[in-house]
Amino acid sequence: MRKEILAYFTPEQRRRLQSARVGVAGAGGLGSNAAMMLARSGVGHILIIDGDAVEASNLNRQYYLPRHLGMPKVTALSEQLHELDPELDVDARHLWLDGENIPALLPLADIWLEAVDKPAVKALLASHALKAGKPMICASGMGGVGGLAMKRRILKGLTVVGDFCSDIAWKPPLAPRVIQCSAMQTDAVLEWILTGTISPLH
Repeated sequence: MRKEILAYFTPEQRRRLQSARVGVAGAGGLGSNAAMMLARSGVGHILIIDGDAVEASNLNRQYYLPRHLGMPKVTALSEQLHELDPELDVDARHLWLDGENIPALLPLADIWLEAVDKPAVKALLASHALKAGKPMICASGMGGVGGLAMKRRILKGLTVVGDFCSDIAWKPPLAPRVIQCSAMQTDAVLEWILTGTISPLH
């Protein structure tokens, strides 16, 4: 299966993808979809961190099925990733990120995709990533339908994707825009892996 997944890449690109270690902070709408896209793109090592379990309300946008209800998200996601690619190295950790464990977890990945819900945790993660010199792809604004176009920008040393406006507190998190934002985050991660840089898109 891994051979087929990597068929579209050059030998050097395959080497980069297979050796890459990507951290996914959060396994909800952004993180679960991003992890599957990373696996479909040939990334060899994925670290997933989330302390939550799958609920029925998650099924409108997250990469889970009714059979996963009640399971820890990292367990359900790990199973699906291995179903897609049994050779994939998945490090699934059922825990909540906080100020104590973030510094020890950041070095375990080359690049991080931020997909957490709580603003305070987002800020902690971004702050520690900047201090550690770890590239991080963050998300800001993906609620509702229609509205402002998604963008990718480099802000204060971090790559941020989203419409930078809509808030799921007052615009519901729905599959089309959540998955669009997740795809743009994943695209930025892949650009960094394959080229060593991330370009701002306006």
